[in-house]
Amino acid sequence: MGIFEKFLSLWVALAIAAGVGLGMLFPAAFEMVASLEWARVNLIVAVLIWLMVYPMMLKVEPSCLKDVGKRPKGLALTLVVNWLIKPFSMAALGILFFEHVFAGLVPVEDAQQYIAGMILLGVAPCTAMVFVWSNLTNGDANYTLVQVSVNDLILVFAFAPITALLLGVTDLSVPWETLVTSVLVFVVVPLGAGMLTHRALKSKGPNAIEKLAERLKPTSILGLLLTVVLLFGFQAETIIAQPGRVLLIAIPLTIQSYGIFAVAYGMARVLKLPFEVAAPAAMIGTSNFFELAVAVAISLFGLSSGAALATVVGVLIEVPVMLSLVALANRTQGWFPKTA
Repeated sequence: MGIFEKFLSLWVALAIAAGVGLGMLFPAAFEMVASLEWARVNLIVAVLIWLMVYPMMLKVEPSCLKDVGKRPKGLALTLVVNWLIKPFSMAALGILFFEHVFAGLVPVEDAQQYIAGMILLGVAPCTAMVFVWSNLTNGDANYTLVQVSVNDLILVFAFAPITALLLGVTDLSVPWETLVTSVLVFVVVPLGAGMLTHRALKSKGPNAIEKLAERLKPTSILGLLLTVVLLFGFQAETIIAQPGRVLLIAIPLTIQSYGIFAVAYGMARVLKLPFEVAAPAAMIGTSNFFELAVAVAISLFGLSSGAALATVVGVLIEVPVMLSLVALANRTQGWFPKTA
């Protein structure tokens, strides 16, 4: 492991501190960066995610994509977790904590808003960052791409009815522009770049692509750290102004993340999936499509709502939590068969 990977937790902790500090010192600069959006997708964050995702996309072998269908267990696992377990467990945890455990600590109206924000996160499985987590666990690039693509396809049809059911709203308006833009920006563009590079390097030998992907690992991690700085910088004032509320929301979200990972990872072990399929399958359900969740929260409840705050807290805890799960997965590779 290089110095970037070996001390990744330390770099992330420093990036979080830097983000909060810089956000408080230079709020206008972060507001300007935050305003650079297209369909509610921040363009600067998009570029940084490209840096993170591109090395994974280099490993996608188009001719091998058809073979994924011969190994349906991993795909079935992520679909069951994402659509039959995660949305409902998130709603249950939100109700448990904000109607019972934290009852009296926050006003009832705010509590309902936080539950709504948690539900929005629970109904939006990850689209972009899962490629980063998969890459850090040496996941099967082809299988990860298919898992994400199938989840995105189901998302188009299932997001609105499940969200409406759990929130009890009848006039839910899905921001299709945000959904489609996110898929194009975070999946299609880096995939296209990776496939073009793959084609260009294929004539230079079988190891040329792997060598390039390895050389780009520090760049990928640098993109991750800069993303952390930006995300925490965008919300620095909220973190400082409402640390108690942020902590209360973070507790059930963190429990949900580790719980969903445990369920998916445990089921993957029972199914005897190879590690390179099991790890990404568990990561997809654990991570969230936060761009969509934040956009819907703002659309339904307003920019300064408790629901929007809850989705933002989901963004803030994601990177530290997911990195801890990446470390756990890498330490437990021996639980799974080596290859498919």
